Amino acid sequence: MIQAGVTLAQARLALPLDALENRILLCHALRLPRVALITQSERELTLEEAVRLNGLVERRLAGEPIAYIVGEREFFGLPFKVTPAVLIPRPDTELLVELALERLAPQQRLLDMGTGSGAIAVAAAHTRPDLAVTALDVSDDALAIARTNAAANGARVHFVRSDWFAGLGDDRFDLIASNPPYIVAGDAHLSEGDLRFEPVDALTDHADGLSDLRTIVDGAGAHLATGGWLLLEHGYDQAGAVRALLTARGYSDVQSWRDLAGIERVSGGRRDA
Repeated sequence: MIQAGVTLAQARLALPLDALENRILLCHALRLPRVALITQSERELTLEEAVRLNGLVERRLAGEPIAYIVGEREFFGLPFKVTPAVLIPRPDTELLVELALERLAPQQRLLDMGTGSGAIAVAAAHTRPDLAVTALDVSDDALAIARTNAAANGARVHFVRSDWFAGLGDDRFDLIASNPPYIVAGDAHLSEGDLRFEPVDALTDHADGLSDLRTIVDGAGAHLATGGWLLLEHGYDQAGAVRALLTARGYSDVQSWRDLAGIERVSGGRRDA
């Protein structure tokens, strides 16, 4: 336990986490920017600061994700507010954003399905203000957080409460992107690491891991403009199955793309008619 009176330098060395997590929690507990850990290294912690820091460290040692403890995670170079109501944005999903932006011409329309924190929609709208971006989610709590993130990052996004396509009417888009629940029910990973703290309905479809992906592939054609793309993030071993779903529905240019770890992480295809 960190005691009042220790210096920032001493606290940083004494904390039981890895160096990055020590720094993040120390900055958060003391409400200091990173540079202050250097410029104020001999500053002593007050009792209140020590108590607050120890509380944060205890939460992390119990397994709670850093992002939920500090309430924020960076994605696509932007800060995103996160709470246990939404998934923590992950670097793997940046591939989905990059692929979408590459395929969208000026002024085109993007739909982000199951937006959660708003990471995909906000990142796209911030990077390309010319786009007309719509984001949907069935969770009111998630939509509230996504709206906050859009406002904080100056991104223009239209939000819709919808259970997949149910609330879209006849709207059509030039590209639909989604990172839906795709973990198989009962998968051991759901009870390990950060996933223990994340919203289970955003992680698993409570079935074979493909049911929500099927729903999106089956329904997307009615909401895609001719030549529009459907891009889906999926599990490490699901690329072949998702390509088969897209091919069966008549999509062309069906392919998968690998993330930085070399895993086929996103699959997609184009609607020709």
